[in-house]
Amino acid sequence: MATNSAIEWTEATWNPVAGCTIISPGCTHCYAMRMARRLEAMGQPKYAGTTRMSGGRAKWNGVVRIDETSLALPKSWKTGRMIFVNSMSDLFHESVPIDFIRRVFDTMVDASQHTFQILTKRAERLEELSEVLKWPDNVWMGVSVESADYQYRIDHLRRTGAKTKFLSLEPLLGPLDNLNLLGIHWAIVGGESGPNARAMSPEWVRSIRDQCLDADVAFHFKQWGGVNKKKTGRTLDNRTWDEFPRPAPSEFHERTTMYT
Repeated sequence: MATNSAIEWTEATWNPVAGCTIISPGCTHCYAMRMARRLEAMGQPKYAGTTRMSGGRAKWNGVVRIDETSLALPKSWKTGRMIFVNSMSDLFHESVPIDFIRRVFDTMVDASQHTFQILTKRAERLEELSEVLKWPDNVWMGVSVESADYQYRIDHLRRTGAKTKFLSLEPLLGPLDNLNLLGIHWAIVGGESGPNARAMSPEWVRSIRDQCLDADVAFHFKQWGGVNKKKTGRTLDNRTWDEFPRPAPSEFHERTTMYT
């Protein structure tokens, strides 16, 4: 678990699952594949054998490993944090047993001092399992949508029992001019970063921002991306957009918040 995440919209990461499978174009340059390879080289057994080398790059090979030892970790953190669940995998991957997913949710229920943020590209399985999961107020559920071809994931999310629903429109690979934001509380937008990053049009970002403003949905602009994301920054039209759907629980960071 990382207690000081560099991800702009969270504070910590918790990875009870390691490894994944490429499922759509947004996965092509996934940072977690490179990170898993590094962690394996550093001797972390959880990530051993989860990637293969192809074209000089690390790629997921379909090996998914659950980590029983990490299940109780959030309970040991007494001060509330925003925690991104499975930054190195997908909790709703088809190889993750239903029983284990339920135990992850049990931990989140018990660790009510935290806000847990879950993201998946496997929206069909998310909806399928929604009825057998507990949905406390401190669990935020999101789906990743990188282009118009994957907007259907939002409909699956909308039909779940999550109290707070959000979208990760990152890496944004095309325009999303007709988003249905009914029942959605938060949208994160970001360009791809790292080697071979694909470009993102400013007009795509402005369109999503304007749709969020019209629908009273919190808008968070994460980054322009590119090979050097620090150089390109995260300012849109002369300001940063750091809206959240409700005040974060952490005492360590000041943020602009939006109440829903």
